[in-house]
Amino acid sequence: MTKRLSVALDEELLKEVQALTGARTKKEAIETALRAYVREKRIQGLIQLAGSDAVDWDLGNLKGYRELDRKAP
Repeated sequence: MTKRLSVALDEELLKEVQALTGARTKKEAIETALRAYVREKRIQGLIQLAGSDAVDWDLGNLKGYRELDRKAP
């Protein structure tokens, strides 16, 4: 599902994201940045749960999770 928006963005920041990600379009750069932000927050949430009884993952499980996340569209 996509959502059409009209937003004012810092042009220099957008150019930097494009350069760092290799994105060819502004849309691709924004989507890449949003995915990276969501991934980081998810990982932080898992780290917060580490050592608790809420999750029973080891390093191998976390690496598998990261691989699945990379393959996500």
